[in-house]
Amino acid sequence: MMTRAERAKQFAPFDAMKGLNEALRDREERHMRVDKHEISEEAAAENSRTVVKLRRGMMVYVSYYCAFHDAEIKGTLEDINLGLKHLTVDGEQIWFEDIYSIRIVDVL
Repeated sequence: MMTRAERAKQFAPFDAMKGLNEALRDREERHMRVDKHEISEEAAAENSRTVVKLRRGMMVYVSYYCAFHDAEIKGTLEDINLGLKHLTVDGEQIWFEDIYSIRIVDVL
């Protein structure tokens, strides 16, 4: 005689092609990758002027390159490290060299 748990296993979802969904997601992610864009000297100079003004607690908008993708974040500046050349916005570490543009949205 089967227990209820044993009978329930018969009706559990069955993945006939184990790993197919993961392979499809991986292929789609690789297909959506982009190369890092170059920025103009003027944009780089503007970014440098903005970085000098940054203080912890400011609300910022950053457009940047991360892990083969273009990304954007709007959040609170948690840390800025001029020596190591990176900043942290809402837990996301962003290297200066990967920043396309940075804008101060609000001073808290």
